[in-house]
Amino acid sequence: MSDIQLLVISLAGSDQRQKKVRSELDKTKFTWHFLDAVRGSALERPPVEYKADKVKSLLGFELTPNELGCFLSHKKAWQACVDKNVITIIFEDDFYLLPHFEKVVHFLSSNLKIWDAVRLQGLSNVPQELIRDAGEFSLVRNLGDAVGATAYIIKPHVARQLIESSGDIYEPLDHFLEHYQKHQLTFLAINPYPVDITGVETTIADRPGRRPIKGFAKNRRSILRALDRWFSKNPWFPK
Repeated sequence: MSDIQLLVISLAGSDQRQKKVRSELDKTKFTWHFLDAVRGSALERPPVEYKADKVKSLLGFELTPNELGCFLSHKKAWQACVDKNVITIIFEDDFYLLPHFEKVVHFLSSNLKIWDAVRLQGLSNVPQELIRDAGEFSLVRNLGDAVGATAYIIKPHVARQLIESSGDIYEPLDHFLEHYQKHQLTFLAINPYPVDITGVETTIADRPGRRPIKGFAKNRRSILRALDRWFSKNPWFPK
């Protein structure tokens, strides 16, 4: 389908991952390309849009360099969607396709009026609201944050809105995608998802050594979250 582009975010030199990607996508009829990921560990300084104090108060810890690299990599993919002005499927490079993947893409390309952005993978099971039954699968609305950003499809105007709404970064990329109060975009989803993860640890969004927040630090975080929820124009935790 020439009216859809497929982009795979991948760090240069990730040969084994890229070999696996080729084995998956070369089985489809789609044209696809690698997009060089931003190597977070190579950043000399945090990006200007990163709000360290806010993310630390809301999460209890700062984002890792690789989490920042992940966010910036997806911003590159959104910009590529805008530049080409074409519907874009964005992958991270740790996925495999399930048998109904191409049927899902055909369904979405044939029903453009009922969606703007659709999650094609998720890590958590959340309640769902049915939007359209397609037999083998359904278009649904997740009633919660399914987490994960391994695969999703967006239209150019959505990519533009994501770019405009990420002028400040204070949450991981996968949470940002579900942050309606921030970007005013509704990500629908496919049930069952047509893309799954390989189970290999991602190279661009690692969270090593992160311990649970306890005691005074946890209480302080709860208070700051409540203040953000009630007084921020773009609350991270909705009311």
